Amino acid sequence: MWKPNTPGSGAATPSTPEPVRPSQPAVSSYEQQPSTRTASPQAPAATGEQATIGKSLMIKGEVTGSESLYIDGRIEGTINLPGNRVTVGRNGQVAANISAREIVVLGKVRGNCQASDRIDIRSEGSLTGDVIAARISIEDGAFFKGGIDIRKPGDPKAAAAAAASAPAEQGQLVGVESAS
Repeated sequence: MWKPNTPGSGAATPSTPEPVRPSQPAVSSYEQQPSTRTASPQAPAATGEQATIGKSLMIKGEVTGSESLYIDGRIEGTINLPGNRVTVGRNGQVAANISAREIVVLGKVRGNCQASDRIDIRSEGSLTGDVIAARISIEDGAFFKGGIDIRKPGDPKAAAAAAASAPAEQGQLVGVESAS
């Protein structure tokens, strides 16, 4: 019964292996894709390294460096990463003054934050402390308690205030001026 369909199937059979053949190269392409996928996470890492502090880690003291930081654990002290991003994850708890290019808050932060670019407090985030930044974003549902000082990038007053606030003790904001 397959023989009568064999000519039709024979015509279909050569067309069937043809789609199968392209799928086989697709499989070999797929085999190459994992290496491409492996390279994809490495490509952003090469352009901008990011360190991670896991849930079970707790750091007391000063955190400095030249790469971005993702915090899912606890930090007490100061965080100084100029030119980089600090992200406080959902499980993150930070009791520190933070100085960075960009600060994203998904967890809980107690301390003053200074960003040369922007501060982003997401809906599940909580920030208690004074903020100095060029831009700020506070989503609905986020908690914020403190003062906001918006500074233009390259403002000489902002640079003087940044230098004055660097040696400030935790919980104090030094050299804050109103933006007029």
